[in-house]
Amino acid sequence: MDTIFAQATASGRAGVSVIRISGPVAWHAAGVLAGDLPAARQAGLRRLKDERGTLLDEALVLTFKSPESFTGEDIVEFHTHGSTAVVQAVLRALSAADGLRLAEPGEFTRQAMENGRLDLAQVEGLADLIDSETEAQRRQALRVLSGALGDKVDAWRSSLIRAASLLEATIDFADEEVPVDVTPEVSLLLQDVQEELEAEISGSYVAERIRTGFEVAIVGPPNAGKSTLLNRLAGRDAAITSEIAGTTRDVIEVRMDLNGLPVTFLDTAGLRDSEDVVESIGIERAVQRAAQADLRVFLATSEDQLPLKPTAEDIVLSPKSDLSGDEKNGISGVTGQGVAELIARIQNTLTDQSASAGLATHERHRAAMMNAQRNLQEVSQVLSLGAGSYDIAAEELRSAIRALETLVGRIDVENLLDEIFASFCLGK
Repeated sequence: MDTIFAQATASGRAGVSVIRISGPVAWHAAGVLAGDLPAARQAGLRRLKDERGTLLDEALVLTFKSPESFTGEDIVEFHTHGSTAVVQAVLRALSAADGLRLAEPGEFTRQAMENGRLDLAQVEGLADLIDSETEAQRRQALRVLSGALGDKVDAWRSSLIRAASLLEATIDFADEEVPVDVTPEVSLLLQDVQEELEAEISGSYVAERIRTGFEVAIVGPPNAGKSTLLNRLAGRDAAITSEIAGTTRDVIEVRMDLNGLPVTFLDTAGLRDSEDVVESIGIERAVQRAAQADLRVFLATSEDQLPLKPTAEDIVLSPKSDLSGDEKNGISGVTGQGVAELIARIQNTLTDQSASAGLATHERHRAAMMNAQRNLQEVSQVLSLGAGSYDIAAEELRSAIRALETLVGRIDVENLLDEIFASFCLGK
């Protein structure tokens, strides 16, 4: 097992930088620089010196003993002054130590997973927490990092193992009289897991949106004030505005934080019949992106004939109220009339959608659960054929269990690990 080290805080000048060492010889290597080390889970101020005795820095030193550490191995952290020169000097000294090497991106977290400190879903939750920009993203990532999804998977897995054991017990005693029909209990176990899987799969779509961001499309005919409204929402000139119809050709995106929710507003091309080839492509893209958005804001009058129709949840407003005088249902990006009310309506709508968010936040999670769900549907069908098909049902149950185990990284995920950990920074 290698002993690895890296700067665990961001590169560049800072008040404090953290350099982490993890592995079998972490304490010995740290002791070469710091002298005697403080006891586990205690901090001590030490003077760090290289092999020639040159003073590198005065740092706070923390130690953690295996297995009670982030990686599950011995860990030492140097909390140094955050200048680039100090950090580089300490890293050079560690590079010269025997048995140490620079960590690869995400390697500390990978050690934590391989040592059973985190499951794969928690690893992804940690990555999401590091990338979180809004309050909703932070809260969701912490739920996954806490192990809540892994706990749910463990409960499902236990129920399915119980169901499989009942079926296999019946198979083992096929030549004897088995006084108990296990089908009712197995069916009940399957029903409970299937219902919970269905709810979690449904909630995963919203959870993924919280992680990646909701999309709100501003839709309407040309010159309806869509780009002006986008600029008002963004507080800057994000889109070009003019009185010339067809000014917006491509979808313009502005990312915002609305009451803790990540939201990307889309300014789309004006919807109309056009002979201009480039504008027609923009209109086609506008219709596609708007149709895929989580919510649409229509700036249109009753006379406008648009190729995209609003749903019950969409918001329909009268555009350019500064010119039309519509104060009840109008909006103006020029004067700001109705903008605060629009933001409040969008917040309320997306907050209501977020209430159904599940714990699964990635497409990979959803795919694993859907695979398990398909296996369980097969089990239910096979059970109806009677005891003679229990061996097939048991095999389908084992397939469902394996699908759930891939969700938390217990089996068949080696091809995913490099991609997942590559997204981490060097010292994590």
